[in-house]
Amino acid sequence: MMSLSAPPIPTGPAGLSALRALLEERNLMAALSALHKQMGNIFQITLPGFNPVVMVGPEANRFVLVSGRENFLWRNETDPVTALLQRGVLVVDGAEHSEMRHTMNPSLHKQAVASYVEAMVAATDQVLDKWPAEDERDMLVEMRKVALLVLMQTMFHVDFENDLHRMWKPLMKNLKFISPGLWLIWGGMPRPGYQRARQQMDQYLHEMITTRRSQGGANNDLLGLLVESYEDDELVRDQLLTMLIAGHDTSTSLLTWVLNLIGQHPLVYERMRAEVDQILGVKAPNLENIGKLDYLDQVVKETLRLYPPIHLGARVAAQDIDFQGHRIQAGARVIYSIYLTQRMEAYWDQPDSFNPDRFEAGKKQVPYTYLPFGGGPRNCIGFAFTQIEAKVVLARILQRFDLHRPNQKVHLHMGATLEPRPGVKMQIQARK
Repeated sequence: MMSLSAPPIPTGPAGLSALRALLEERNLMAALSALHKQMGNIFQITLPGFNPVVMVGPEANRFVLVSGRENFLWRNETDPVTALLQRGVLVVDGAEHSEMRHTMNPSLHKQAVASYVEAMVAATDQVLDKWPAEDERDMLVEMRKVALLVLMQTMFHVDFENDLHRMWKPLMKNLKFISPGLWLIWGGMPRPGYQRARQQMDQYLHEMITTRRSQGGANNDLLGLLVESYEDDELVRDQLLTMLIAGHDTSTSLLTWVLNLIGQHPLVYERMRAEVDQILGVKAPNLENIGKLDYLDQVVKETLRLYPPIHLGARVAAQDIDFQGHRIQAGARVIYSIYLTQRMEAYWDQPDSFNPDRFEAGKKQVPYTYLPFGGGPRNCIGFAFTQIEAKVVLARILQRFDLHRPNQKVHLHMGATLEPRPGVKMQIQARK
């Protein structure tokens, strides 16, 4: 029998190349990109307390997400995301996950999401109404406001506008808690300053749960389905926080990157705006007219290719695993990189270039090379919501404002999602 080797470990030039990329570009993804170029589609990082196996490419994606998914667990008890979300649908496995997903699905099914469009427009207008006729705005901040208002209104039937200011810092603190950091290397290190933010968020969510239980009312939104299905308020809290954290942050990332890219590519911006003007005119976005915004859809898809909000997937090997001639030990952390796969030269022409025409009607991608919402049975539960929301929000912004991006450098930041830092400043002017 052929003995299987462990995944290769970066040494010498590969390690130096990764360190140089990390220092020059100030993000971990640059280091992973450098390692991928040097090491190939499977390698293992070896740092004190952090030695994940990294897998890249369509074969790896298919194995982790579909054909070999029974070999992996989502839940990692040492990760902050597990400590924060507890028994949230994102961090449980097996029958427990399936049952929760079945409970939540009706509120996130495409037919249900279609009924949210009017609320999405209204939430977007809540933010845009506060923009002056001419000003400069940080779109990372503004799109987070929009995403929060949309999610809270559609999923929970809560008008979050009055609570946005007081809950902003606790929310951002919780996002920082689950973002990559030194805890990856020293998992047991103390993490001061987060407990207060978690308590504030928990109190807010429990007040929502208590109010809904006492008042009854809508049970076709996510909050209603959860309180109807679970007597345990802590279990409801876990699902609400999961959707609040994951649901709004992915939309924030996507919307901000789109605005950054169209600000850098004026011809794309003009084509998008012309399409919106032609199809929508002054009519508010609705399910029918946003379905005709083909070029806007291409821009969103290409943005998701370049900057997928969920840039990697993390698993734990449930047992010894054999993959492409390598043995992965049980208990190992395994990372599959959506970001790197979606920029592989073998599958994408000029992969680092922004080209929405890649997604023209009739053009197809190699399976498992484009996975901004994951894949397989555990693909993103909110993918239909995010796709519709992005079109509604972007169309509404283009209807109401002209945008210009000053000459500003941003860098990719690996937070809970991929973000452009330090933000995306844009000059806005109300359209007449």
